[in-house]
Amino acid sequence: MTPKPPKPRSSIALLPARRLAAAVLAPVERFLKIEAASGFILLITALVALLWANSQWASSYERLWQVPISLGVGRWVLNESLHFWINDFLMAIFFLVVGLEIKREIAEGALSDVRRAALPVAAAAGGMVVPAMIYLALNVGGPGGDGWGVPMATDIAFAVGVLSLLGKRVPVALRVLLLALAIIDDVGAILVIAIFYSGNINWTGALYVAGGVAAMVALYRGGVRPGYAFVAPGLVVWGGMLQFGIHPTIAGVLVGLMTPAKPLFSRERFLKVAREAVDEFDKRSDHGALGHDLLEPLYKLAQARREAVSPALRLQGAMHPWVAFAIMPLFALANAGVNLQGIGFDGDGSFAVFAGIVAGLAIGKPVGIVAVSWLAVRLGLCVLPAGVTWRGILTMGMVAGIGFTMAIFIGELAFQDPSSALGGIAKLGVLVGTAIAAVAGLILGRAVLEGDERLELQDLTEGDVEASTDYWTTGHQEE
Repeated sequence: MTPKPPKPRSSIALLPARRLAAAVLAPVERFLKIEAASGFILLITALVALLWANSQWASSYERLWQVPISLGVGRWVLNESLHFWINDFLMAIFFLVVGLEIKREIAEGALSDVRRAALPVAAAAGGMVVPAMIYLALNVGGPGGDGWGVPMATDIAFAVGVLSLLGKRVPVALRVLLLALAIIDDVGAILVIAIFYSGNINWTGALYVAGGVAAMVALYRGGVRPGYAFVAPGLVVWGGMLQFGIHPTIAGVLVGLMTPAKPLFSRERFLKVAREAVDEFDKRSDHGALGHDLLEPLYKLAQARREAVSPALRLQGAMHPWVAFAIMPLFALANAGVNLQGIGFDGDGSFAVFAGIVAGLAIGKPVGIVAVSWLAVRLGLCVLPAGVTWRGILTMGMVAGIGFTMAIFIGELAFQDPSSALGGIAKLGVLVGTAIAAVAGLILGRAVLEGDERLELQDLTEGDVEASTDYWTTGHQEE
C-alpha cells in the first residue's frame, strides 16, 4: 500500500490558524446567512405589497391593516389596528434581536475593544451624519424637516443579501465589517427614535418600565434563565414604554441589553459536568438501567450544553429566524405598499422629501462611510482589516445605502399625519433610494472587487488568517 504523501509544511502550519478563524467567525457566518436569505424574502414581500397596493384590490390592502384587534387581560385591554400590532408590538421583537446582537458584540464581538470598534464606529457615524445633512439641506424649514432620520438607517438583511450576490469577491472581514457597521447604525437609529420620534412624556409609564426591569433583574439574580418567565415583565416594560411616550419598540432593545452575555458554565466546568454525566450514563446503561433511570445523567448533560452558551446568544439563536423570516417580511408587506396613483410632487415640500431621502441613501451613505473611514485611518485611529481594500470600503458604503426596514419604520414615525401625502412620498423615496443603492452596489462590486479581493476562508494565506483573526479577536493589526 502506497503511503499518502505528507502535506506541505505551509499547509500544516495554516490549519490551526484556519481552525481559529473558523471558530471566531462561525457565529457571525450563521447570522449573515440568515440575514442574506431574509433579504431576498423581504424583496419579494415588498414587491407583493407594491403590486397589491396598485392593483384593482388596493382597497382591500388598505382595509386589511386597519382591522381592529383587541389584546389584554381584564381591564387592561388594548384595542388597536393590525398595523399597530405589527409596527409597535411585533417590531419590538425585531428590536429585541437587535438588542441581543448589540449586547453580544459589546461582550465578545467587534465592539468589545476600542481599537476593533474604531473603524465600524467611524464608518457608521459618517454614514448617519452625511445623509441627514443632505436631507436637511433640501428640507430645512420646510414641511418635511422632521424626516431627517429616514436616510440614516441601513437594512442589515437587504445589505447582506446584496453583498452575498458578489460571492467570493467579498472577503470574510468585509462582511464582518458591514455587520458591525449596520449594528452600530442600528444603535444610532434606536437613539434617534427614542429621543426625537417619541411622544409626550407620561411619568406614570416610567414606573411600569422600572417595575418590569426590576422583575427581570430579580429573575436573573435568582438564577432563572431567559424563557417564558420573562414574558410577563417584558410585556410590562413594553406597555410602560407605550404609556411613557417613548416608542414601545425600544422596550425590545432594553430587554435585549439586559440579557446576560456570559455563559453560566466555563469551558472547564462544562467539560467536567459533561464527562461526569456521560460516565454516569455509561455506568447505568451497563447495569441494564432503562427509562427514567437514564434521565438524570441526560438531564445533566442537557443542562451543561445549555449553560455553556450565554443566554443572549441562545435567545438570539432562537428568535432570529422568526424575526428574519416572519416578522420582517410581515412588516414589509404592511408598510411597503405605496399607492403610486396617489403620489404627486406638486404638494408643498413633496419633491424635497423624496430627493432628500434618495440622495441621502444613494449618495450620502457611501460618501459619509468612505470619507470618515479614510479620515480615521489617516489619523491613525484604526487600520483596515486583512484582505479589505478601499475598493471594498467603497462597495460596502454603496450597499449600506440600502435602508428599507429601519428607514420605512422611521418614516412612519416622522410623518404620522394621515392627511399628509409626505408619508407615502417618504416610503417611495426609501424604495427608490434602496433600489439605486442595491443596483449600484452590485455593479460597483463586480467592477472593482474582481481579481484582488477573492478572499474566502479556504483561500486565506497563513498571514491573512492570522492578521484577520488577530484584528477581530484582539483588536490589533500591524500596518
